[in-house]
Amino acid sequence: MKKDTQELHRALKNRHIQLIALGGAIGTGLFLGSAGTIQMAGPAVILSYAIGGFIAFLIMRQLGEMMAQEPVAGSFSNLAYKYWGEFPGLLSGWNYWILYVLVGMSELTAVAVYVQYWFPGIEPWQTTAFFFLLINGINLAQVSVFGEMEFWFASIKVAAIVAMIALGTFLLVSGNAGPDASVSNLWEYGGFFARGWGGVFTSLAVVSFSFGGLELVGIAAAETANPQKTIPKAVNQLIYRILIFYIGALTVLLTLHPWNKLGAPVDKSRWAEAMVASPFVQIFDLIGVPSAAHVLNFVVLTAALSVYNSCVYCNSRMLYGLALQGNAPKALAQVSARGVPVPALMISSGATLLCVLLNYFMPAQALGMLMALVVAALVINWAMISLTHIKFRAAKVKAGEKIVFKAFWFPLSNYLCLLFMAVVLVVLTQIGMAGSVEAVPVWLILVWLGYKAKKKYNL
Repeated sequence: MKKDTQELHRALKNRHIQLIALGGAIGTGLFLGSAGTIQMAGPAVILSYAIGGFIAFLIMRQLGEMMAQEPVAGSFSNLAYKYWGEFPGLLSGWNYWILYVLVGMSELTAVAVYVQYWFPGIEPWQTTAFFFLLINGINLAQVSVFGEMEFWFASIKVAAIVAMIALGTFLLVSGNAGPDASVSNLWEYGGFFARGWGGVFTSLAVVSFSFGGLELVGIAAAETANPQKTIPKAVNQLIYRILIFYIGALTVLLTLHPWNKLGAPVDKSRWAEAMVASPFVQIFDLIGVPSAAHVLNFVVLTAALSVYNSCVYCNSRMLYGLALQGNAPKALAQVSARGVPVPALMISSGATLLCVLLNYFMPAQALGMLMALVVAALVINWAMISLTHIKFRAAKVKAGEKIVFKAFWFPLSNYLCLLFMAVVLVVLTQIGMAGSVEAVPVWLILVWLGYKAKKKYNL
């Protein structure tokens, strides 16, 4: 491998950027996590996703403002370092890295669930090991290859969601969806708020997992042609599409069959046990369209691989950005002649490899535990974006610089997002995942100790 010090290649176009972020956000959270959220909130889960999508949109506008103004490698980690301080920059970068290591592990674990739909005899660790090798091999190619691969990965699932909405609507309207299909399913079984407002808020933690991934737009900014035009366009179009896909797909799903018969009925503290299968696959089995169920299982499998593909890309670029800052070993700033930060990619992949061991030793608990840890890391991630944006805007106003893509309702939206993050942490303690919340201060202390050691020994 030939190494040089050249910068990352700006080889990603608008269609790549939109589909990279879309690919990161439409995956296990929707296709498998919704089995848990439906049991938590009942039909009002639609409202849960609307609330989560609104908060995600506000955060994306804050990130979009910063990245359109200064499209740098390392995304908001570099900006936190520049406008807030050394430790916030280091924390933002390393937290983002560990976040997407955990997301990658979650998606690989979900892939094992989907494969077992067809091949129940295959062990989860075997599936995760196979796809781990496949996806990392793809990412060693040029970034344009990654962009094209992710474009088609994400295109498949977007097209499938649209087709599922259309097919489900046709079956419902034509009366071919079976005797249990009816719009009244949205309120007949305990009412729309079957689990009360408490159910809506309880489900927000898993809903947040679903929308994590939108920030990939920021990571990709350093490899985007014409970022001041591309980033705003991608941000504005992306959130509308996600709300349509999530809310539209879930509405159709919940009209085709009673919500309390989807997934495995459990109480809120055992929500992960509801994820025995994707409700999108299960629904077509229940209404007697097995061919559609098999097609959708292929789609949700592709969706999870798409997100993992995005994670591998994201993690390598974040480590590369940290190395440029001096917050990671300088060797990780090496870029191959193909424009790929290979050392950073290999280190990130090595961390994700722990997923294979988790699925070997605790296959039944791995997914729920990983999702909860992802949400805890995501809370830090989103909070750092909002706080960095406050510092960023203050610096730009002081310098008299014109903002090319302003976030909404500054600074009110920032404080609203921070309040939402606090609510999500409280929710995690209520759904049997207090351990992930307790891990937050431990993680912050570890990063702080690493920062102090770096300062003391000039690492």
